[in-house]
Amino acid sequence: MKKAVKYSIIGGACALTGINAIRAAKFVPEKKEWGQLSDEKVDVEKACEHLSTAISIPTVSYPEKEKVDFTQFDKFHKFLEEAFPLIHQKLEKEVVEEASLIFRWKGKRDDLDPIALLAHQDVVPISRGTEDDWTHPGFSGYNDGEFIWGRGALDMKNHLMGVMEAVETLLEEGFEPERDVYLLFGQDEEVVANEHGGAKSIMETLKARGIHLDCIIDEGGAMLPVDVKGILNHKQLCGIGIAEKGYADFEISINAKGGHSSQPPKHSAVGQLANVIRDLENNQFKAELRPFLIDLFSKIGRSCTYPARLVTCNLPALKPVMKTVMKQIPPAASLIRTTTGVTMVSGSPAANVLPQKASVTVNFRMMPGVTTADVENHIRKVVKNKNIEIKALKQKEASAISPTDSRAFKIIETLCMQESEDNIVAPYLVMGGTDACTYEPICENIYRYSPYRAGVDLLLCTHGTNERIPVSSIGPGIAFFKRYIRLASAEN
Repeated sequence: MKKAVKYSIIGGACALTGINAIRAAKFVPEKKEWGQLSDEKVDVEKACEHLSTAISIPTVSYPEKEKVDFTQFDKFHKFLEEAFPLIHQKLEKEVVEEASLIFRWKGKRDDLDPIALLAHQDVVPISRGTEDDWTHPGFSGYNDGEFIWGRGALDMKNHLMGVMEAVETLLEEGFEPERDVYLLFGQDEEVVANEHGGAKSIMETLKARGIHLDCIIDEGGAMLPVDVKGILNHKQLCGIGIAEKGYADFEISINAKGGHSSQPPKHSAVGQLANVIRDLENNQFKAELRPFLIDLFSKIGRSCTYPARLVTCNLPALKPVMKTVMKQIPPAASLIRTTTGVTMVSGSPAANVLPQKASVTVNFRMMPGVTTADVENHIRKVVKNKNIEIKALKQKEASAISPTDSRAFKIIETLCMQESEDNIVAPYLVMGGTDACTYEPICENIYRYSPYRAGVDLLLCTHGTNERIPVSSIGPGIAFFKRYIRLASAEN
């Protein structure tokens, strides 16, 4: 009897191993005829010169509008007029707010919803005291033949200029879109959770005219080289952002008697605040593997080498393990839950004075479906001290999730796969904010994708020292926008 059980177990294990091996062998990327990329004319030398000039104009935005030098935006607009004469001759141009731009390229038909390409003109400032840390000055736009250096090279004058180069070239070639094409360039995307920004003014202008957009493409996605020896060999991950996280800053305060530090209580206001921080950090939001994340992991898993696919073909069964592991890795954890980041603390103005009030500022990045009200309820639930004061300082709700079966998504996916069948194209969640979510009242198909190849090391320079873009990525980026406009502006 014991032998029978033993052999049954061994036989069952062998059968499962065999089944898993067969499953892994079949767990490969979808075979599909993606077609061929169209040949596109791109003047890379001229485009590089234009991008260098664009970077050299410091269109810096600030939360305090009075600090913004709008003469730099005027200078940038003048440069665009000189660099792209056909756009300014043949497209309708409109300025809203102080410096936000609407370009309308009239299509052949009025019965089709327009498409829109978004970008923002503004950049973040260079942190004071770091100017000399740059290899080349931060607003030089210096081109050393390998990189173009400067603020905005990756975020996101490269994107804006790529769109303009593409449209100007299409006009030179006599292309006429079937439906209207809008180029929408805000002035203050870098101002976090801006309630009255340029993008909102553009959206309200279009909405008042009864315009509903078929689709939008904005920044947010990336083309990341992926090369893990023995697992993923010479692949490129093309992430299409279908949603973005929300943003909320909360100030949590505790009031106390205060007084002289020579006669301290058991816990001062700061001591009590430490327990508040501990409660928040020890009680994180619930983690969840959303369907788009499973789709992302599945597509990556299908592109792995065979031995690795013995594991990745079992993703549904591994969800609990994946969630446990991801929660231990901060960048991965941010993909599966609303994050809690304690960022600022304030207390007494002097070392020998007990604070009458101590406050902590906590930044939350909300998953789609989690609201600012949910965050406040979470704070009240997990903090044991019920005598706290809670104040919402700044907030922007998380975006809706755009579909992955839309015409626009499929166009982006097709163009990526036509470039190389080794590309891995998948939806993902954008961690930061974009102007794109502002347009939700007039568009359901909103995608965040920037067609420029850059490694993680370069992406980490965004908003930092030595921001730069590879010269080799300029031509392919412009070609992508040309192809996208041709396909997305068509009837079907």
